[in-house]
Amino acid sequence: MEDRDPKKLFPAPPFNTPEQDYPGTEKKMEPKADHGEDTYVGYGRFIDKKVIITGGDSGIGKAVAIAFAREGADVMISYLADDEDKDAQDTVKYIEAAGRKAVVMKGDITSETHCEAIIAKAVAEFGHIDVLVNNAAFHISRKQITDIPTAEWDLTFDTNVNAIFYLCKAAIPHMPKGSSIINTTSVVAFDPSEDLLPYSATKSAVVNLTANLSQILLKQGKGIRVNAVAPGPVWTPLIPATKFNVENFGKNTAMERPGQPVEIAPAFLFLASADASFISGAVLPVTGGRITI
Repeated sequence: MEDRDPKKLFPAPPFNTPEQDYPGTEKKMEPKADHGEDTYVGYGRFIDKKVIITGGDSGIGKAVAIAFAREGADVMISYLADDEDKDAQDTVKYIEAAGRKAVVMKGDITSETHCEAIIAKAVAEFGHIDVLVNNAAFHISRKQITDIPTAEWDLTFDTNVNAIFYLCKAAIPHMPKGSSIINTTSVVAFDPSEDLLPYSATKSAVVNLTANLSQILLKQGKGIRVNAVAPGPVWTPLIPATKFNVENFGKNTAMERPGQPVEIAPAFLFLASADASFISGAVLPVTGGRITI
């Protein structure tokens, strides 16, 4: 019988992957992350739906983009910098190989103007938006509060919280009833990391924003569900690019390993699907067994 022990499905630490400069790329990852390139099978759940994914060049965003495309959706990805061009084009390749339309937008989502431009381009290309996935995030590991530059604190909130506000504000007028917003929070919203004070604070804010916006949109009759996914440690370029404890990354889960992006993507698709029609304001943990209660 095949061994399906969840501890053994994917690589476990110790890892010896090269340190990178932010924002990091897939090329230098060792071992390589699994985005479902060879394994994700779609079942036509999102035929002709229109999806925006921030941070769609690599990591969780890439896996979510591949999955939505294979389920029949047209996908727009946004990403930050020139260094990520190759990863972004790789994501585009998989979207187009699934027979779907791929749209790309590069730039800094800490700018409200740029967020408005993302939505405007999506509407011009797609006509409307069915799913908005606010996934892009930033963190740096720091041991002491005195080691955190104020500008870095501000950047973490600008990227992880303010950008969600900007994108939702611009997108909602173009989202029909039955649409879905899915935000990426984190296990550290419930189990904060002593190395990630700003990041943990932002992810708690995302949980509250998700619940509050859900109430507002439903009570106002907009018909848009808002939920969040809370990943545990996941093997993405952000980890070696942000001074994290790479060697033992993921060891602090019950599965004693990090998740792979392909393991996180189905949570986003479930929350966007008709199967989740009675779920809004919720957070779905995908944490490798780390507790979120």
